[in-house]
Amino acid sequence: MAAPPPRARTRWSALAASALIQCCAGSSYCFGVYSPALKASQRYDQSALDAVAFFKDVGANAGVLSGFLAAWAPAGRRRPWLVLLAGAVLCAAGYLPMWLAVAGVAPAPLPLMCLYMLLAAQAQTFFNTADVVSAVENFPDRRGTVIGIMKGFLGLSGAILVQIYRTLHIDPTRFILMLAILPTAITLMLMYFVDVHSAHERYNKKFLDAFSLIAVTVATYLMIIIICDQVFTISSAVQSVSFVILLLLVLSPVAVALKAQKPESMQHEESTSEQRVGLLREEVAEVSDSAGSSTALGGSNLDLSAGKENLNVLQAMGKLNFWLLFLAMACGMGSGLATVNNISQIGGSLGYTSKETSTLVSLWSIWNFSGRFGAGFISDHFLRLRGVGRPFFIGATLLIMSVGHAIISSGLPSSLYIGSVLVGLCYGCQWALMPSITSEIFGLNHFGTIFNMVAVASPVGSYILSVRVAGYIYDMESPPDEHACQGKHCFALSFMIMACVCLFGSAVAFVLFIRTRKFYRQVVFARLQSFLEK
Repeated sequence: MAAPPPRARTRWSALAASALIQCCAGSSYCFGVYSPALKASQRYDQSALDAVAFFKDVGANAGVLSGFLAAWAPAGRRRPWLVLLAGAVLCAAGYLPMWLAVAGVAPAPLPLMCLYMLLAAQAQTFFNTADVVSAVENFPDRRGTVIGIMKGFLGLSGAILVQIYRTLHIDPTRFILMLAILPTAITLMLMYFVDVHSAHERYNKKFLDAFSLIAVTVATYLMIIIICDQVFTISSAVQSVSFVILLLLVLSPVAVALKAQKPESMQHEESTSEQRVGLLREEVAEVSDSAGSSTALGGSNLDLSAGKENLNVLQAMGKLNFWLLFLAMACGMGSGLATVNNISQIGGSLGYTSKETSTLVSLWSIWNFSGRFGAGFISDHFLRLRGVGRPFFIGATLLIMSVGHAIISSGLPSSLYIGSVLVGLCYGCQWALMPSITSEIFGLNHFGTIFNMVAVASPVGSYILSVRVAGYIYDMESPPDEHACQGKHCFALSFMIMACVCLFGSAVAFVLFIRTRKFYRQVVFARLQSFLEK
């Protein structure tokens, strides 16, 4: 009997479409490219620009609305396409009037510009929530891997958008118009394919590994062309060819999805997702039943009710572990956002050219991706091997992040390059670790809403460190009646404060690690060992 033809929409087509949407969803990471044009056209001082950047951070990280919309399941079925449609509308509604203001067609006062930025950045949370939640539900037994893939492509999106900007040779004003059109158009074209499919069907893990390999290949290729562009003088023809190759790499998940949908690819050596999900539920039930004997597991420090996988956002917010994670993320993500938001001004104060600062923005995306992808892999390895809880790695990355901030504070030659590498890597790590920790401690039922609620810590920390610390000190150090500061003293104190904040955040993360280490060893680690035995 002939094999049935492959279906147009499967978990693989959903994963490929989500990856492509993620590749253009991170427009907020490009703020450093057009922020000088925004500042000059609107005659902002640094504090006003940081206020706009703060609303960008709020929009890009406060995804509670997208979480609720993603959790909405009329007739028992989720609608990821609806979340993506809302994101597309927000993207156009934010960037189009912003472009008109910067172009001088329809000037906007600061509060209105902040609103435009909020709407434009809020689109990112809708794209990200729809893609991540559908990927986790389509591959529940490989949640760490698919979160790494989705977050990795999002981290690369800034560098991809900057390469388009450079290839087209457009000015920053038209770049804002591009940000209004490109993500919106791609999302509208692909949202039909992003859906939640049955987790009962078998699949071959090698195709999931292929998606990971593509992400690493794109990151490596981007890093090579960014460095070459900085070192050598590249002609327009070579730049166009390089961009075509990049475009083919970005589109390659479509080929993997088509191959994975062939009937013969469904035979593999692993157990079915149905068996894995069933096993997970059985073990969670056993943990829930044994909650009364939590004293034997260090009940004073461990809340086994988190293992029930049914906490809603209000129940999660009633747990101390939620607020420990929130505080650690405010320190790490907040200082990371403060760095990328001010990277053009930092470079300008240290004598970097506009090309060098745009290169730093592109390289930031590479380090961001490397951290997101690497943290998922490394934490998975140590969790499977020795049962080491993921909060340990948040504490470790925050320690390294404090070193990166201290290096930038020094203002020494190449300090911005070296410091941004460390800060970018560690910032990316936290975006991979936080959703995984959230799903493991608080469960999957309300995963989208809870991890977006924790992500609110990012703009909270950014507002304090970017607007109230970095922007204020920069303006104080600037000459009277001028909005520009030259010299390493412009940001030295700000980044030393950020280094201390990251040290404090690391201590908080290690407290969370101590509180949850037995839960990870006796629940999460045991669950993973059962998967391996199967």
